[in-house]
Amino acid sequence: MAHRRGELDLLLSELAARLEQRDIKTRGIVQTNTGCDTDKRCDMDVQVLPDGPVIRISQDLGKEARGCRLDPDAMATAITEVSQTLNKPYDVFLLNKFGKQEAEGRGFRDLLAEALDSGATVIAGTNPLNAEVFEEFAGGMATQVPANIDDLLAWYDAVNAS
Repeated sequence: MAHRRGELDLLLSELAARLEQRDIKTRGIVQTNTGCDTDKRCDMDVQVLPDGPVIRISQDLGKEARGCRLDPDAMATAITEVSQTLNKPYDVFLLNKFGKQEAEGRGFRDLLAEALDSGATVIAGTNPLNAEVFEEFAGGMATQVPANIDDLLAWYDAVNAS
């Protein structure tokens, strides 16, 4: 978990890039935010790892709109794209956020379970709103790591030491 807006997205994107530089095979998604003007909410895009498409997962509901802007059709496309990458060997599955969709049993939840079953290291961001449900889902296997690149890489290396 990170507490500043967009911090976790930047951190997990950097982690994916660093792992790729080390020839560690990644799957999943990382999020990038664009158009973050002070009077406008960011556009949310996800990059399908390792080198798949970038998919806009937010929808413009208008300037005065409140609530969730997640585009369910775009999310379904991202899930399908990621699913199609899991047939080749990989070491790490990254998910930008275990969010509302996953907390309600949808979204990337099944792919997270599949990645765990495959023996991959799974790294997922979450937020305080969904942390308790994530802990339940993880069944005691989750470790909270401080939200900085050095701690994440050190944790990854410790978990995967041969």
